[in-house]
Amino acid sequence: MAIEYEKLLNFPIPEVRQHLTKRDSVFYALSVGLGMDPMDERQLDFVDHHREMKAMPSMAVVLGHPGFWLRNPETGVDAVRVVHGEQGIEIHKPLPVEGAIIGTTRVTGIVDKGEGKGALLYSEKQVRGADGTLYATTRSTTFLRGDGGFGGPSGPVKPPHPVPEGEPDMVVDLPTRPEQALYYRLNGDDNPLHASPSIAAKAGFPRPILHGLCTLGLVTHALIRALANYDAAALKSLDLRFSSPVYPGETIRTEIWRDGAFRARLLERDVVVVNNGKAVIHG
Repeated sequence: MAIEYEKLLNFPIPEVRQHLTKRDSVFYALSVGLGMDPMDERQLDFVDHHREMKAMPSMAVVLGHPGFWLRNPETGVDAVRVVHGEQGIEIHKPLPVEGAIIGTTRVTGIVDKGEGKGALLYSEKQVRGADGTLYATTRSTTFLRGDGGFGGPSGPVKPPHPVPEGEPDMVVDLPTRPEQALYYRLNGDDNPLHASPSIAAKAGFPRPILHGLCTLGLVTHALIRALANYDAAALKSLDLRFSSPVYPGETIRTEIWRDGAFRARLLERDVVVVNNGKAVIHG
């Protein structure tokens, strides 16, 4: 089934109502690598429920998450060849560690790159409390690698943030675990590309890849560590572009400039996996 532009643009993505618990907040933080340094007391504020806990700002991407809705055949999308292209997060108010959450997701644009070149799908999610408090807005670009040439518009395409010239001011290295994608998918992102070797092979990868949003979580960890001394409330927004997949077990080096620009590369393969990043920190 090919994409029908108007149908996909107006696709009814179900609203998600979620009861967030401290256990959920702890699990998310653990799934993106918080707590791996047993001697870093600052990380315990995100993973020890006996403390006055903090929520990781990047948890906004899993709160009220509608799941892998592009798997629905009615979308017309080749779900096996879907990859995450870009992600943005805007924090309006520090995220809670527990309470009622409502996530509302909609498609905001579709760009047809042409036959054999894929398509871009832009979407936005608002994360609110039961009382209507707007905590965060997340914006995603999904690259539909198998779906170009359906006759849709060729733009507009979101421009990337420029990367500064010269050496970064700060560098943070954070390892991933071999089984990390299996943990992370329990946050609600159960795309089999991240668990099944056979599905990964069909998508052109030698083995399952780490979720792009798990990579985002590790990069967010690096940003609040380097720029805000683990003050999660200081991060107001971030935007980034995923440029290459991470295989679980690899080490992510985040290169950060004092103006909030950043990118990330793998130590083992010297491949840039996150590019054109920009974080806004207030403190």
